Amino acid sequence: MLENPRSPRVRAVAKLTKRSARTETGLFLLEGPQAVREALTYRPEAIVELFATPNGWEKHPDIRAKAGEADIDVEYVTEYVLNAMADTVTPQGLVAVVHQTPTSVRDIFAASPRLVAICEEVRDPGNLGTIIRAADAAGADAVVLTGRTVDPYNPKVVRATTGSLFHLPVSVAGDLADVVKRAHDAGLRILAADVKGDDLLEARAQGLLAEPTGWLFGNEARGLEDDALALADRVLKLPIFGRAESLNLATAASVCLYESAFAQRASSPG
Repeated sequence: MLENPRSPRVRAVAKLTKRSARTETGLFLLEGPQAVREALTYRPEAIVELFATPNGWEKHPDIRAKAGEADIDVEYVTEYVLNAMADTVTPQGLVAVVHQTPTSVRDIFAASPRLVAICEEVRDPGNLGTIIRAADAAGADAVVLTGRTVDPYNPKVVRATTGSLFHLPVSVAGDLADVVKRAHDAGLRILAADVKGDDLLEARAQGLLAEPTGWLFGNEARGLEDDALALADRVLKLPIFGRAESLNLATAASVCLYESAFAQRASSPG
């Protein structure tokens, strides 16, 4: 059992809360039973190390079974060690170190996707994690990150995805113009979500949302810059029926993705 929270091994795990360490090692941190369970179910080959307190390990027989099936050994640690490793105050008895598994943007669009979320300059970890989760729930084919969007392996992003990070491809692409070109070449229409756009209900009535679509979402504070908006085929906004000044980015993105999901499934019931 690991008992020293200041040992080099524990410190190496704890460093993964920092982007520099994640970039250098190609690893990231998972905390809590839900995240570990999803990794064991969908990407067991990516798990490098699995740590648990004896009590935390005993609480989750399904996780023990999945780890056994994947031939992954657990290393017992004290509560003090687990707390030293984790980014959260209460990691709930389980922490894992996992390989980053981003998908290339080329492979994403080569797979003929019908619905993709493109995040340009999204800086809030909670928002990005929620968008990834919403994209997964809406049945999107991928999430593509461009510009200076927050690292998808940031601990706060990982927690906000609640496991969806392991369910669909996520690409860290860099240049938005290149992503839009690849999307167009793959037959997708780019719809930008922005308050300066046309009413989304009009696009719905025109049948626009049933087409293969890349939804483009921008920065929480500034929205999308003019040069980003110029890359889109259409700019749309969600109507505000009440007195709210605006919608949170992740909430708006969830609605947009689900609108496309509804329309696409209605046009292709099989």
